[in-house]
Amino acid sequence: MNDLSPTTVQLSRPSTCSDAEWDLRVRLAAAYRMVDHFGWCELIYGHLTAKVPGPDLHFLINPYGLSYDEVTASNLVKIDVEGNKIDADNPYPVNQAGFVIHSAVHMAHSENHKVVMHTHSRAGMAIAAVKEGVLPISMGSTAFVDRISYHDYEGVSLYLDERDRIVESLGDNHAMVLRNHGLLTTGRSVAEAFLWLYRLERAAQVQIDAGAAGTLNIIGGNVAKKSGDDVNGFAACEDAYGELEFAALMRKMDKIDPSFRE
Repeated sequence: MNDLSPTTVQLSRPSTCSDAEWDLRVRLAAAYRMVDHFGWCELIYGHLTAKVPGPDLHFLINPYGLSYDEVTASNLVKIDVEGNKIDADNPYPVNQAGFVIHSAVHMAHSENHKVVMHTHSRAGMAIAAVKEGVLPISMGSTAFVDRISYHDYEGVSLYLDERDRIVESLGDNHAMVLRNHGLLTTGRSVAEAFLWLYRLERAAQVQIDAGAAGTLNIIGGNVAKKSGDDVNGFAACEDAYGELEFAALMRKMDKIDPSFRE
């Protein structure tokens, strides 16, 4: 696989790809570029996955071995719930072990959790190693008051029996800290999952920075809860959480490198 790269494998829109799937591919590829832009990558690892529109339990995932800035709409790989490839013409492999966490959430929450994003960022891994977890110390972090879950570390997520425990830990929330591991967010759309991820990453970064600078000034319960409700309400645009922010970021990605659309 080492000799495969976007310069040696030129892919185009799959012949069976519907317009709805292609739009999803473009938006998911853009999200990969955004994660790379913000510096949340850990080499080639971590995944952003999305359920393909339609009745089949098919999902899109990044080609294993490519960096996030090499992901495009056409080279995203379509897989089933067990991580097996559906796209016969796509030569790129899939990290099946890495799909264990994602498949657990996709299988259990098909409507509200169609998109799953999991990162190993420096700040995310740092906050995952802190017993207190995410604290309400900034306006953005209050968005997670009563809206964040935690899952205890069980080792590298390779074993299918962990799926049920991941789902139980997540509950109805769109954000979860995988303790001693990293961060995970979900959404009904790419935009929703990404905004939760952005806010969670920023909350982790601010908390690590503030903790290094001095004593954390934790916002009181009632104020923190009201602030969180207001922050999340402000992000909803006609029940389309995160769409305005994501559209602005897509315009930025287009200016930097529009090849994610290919």
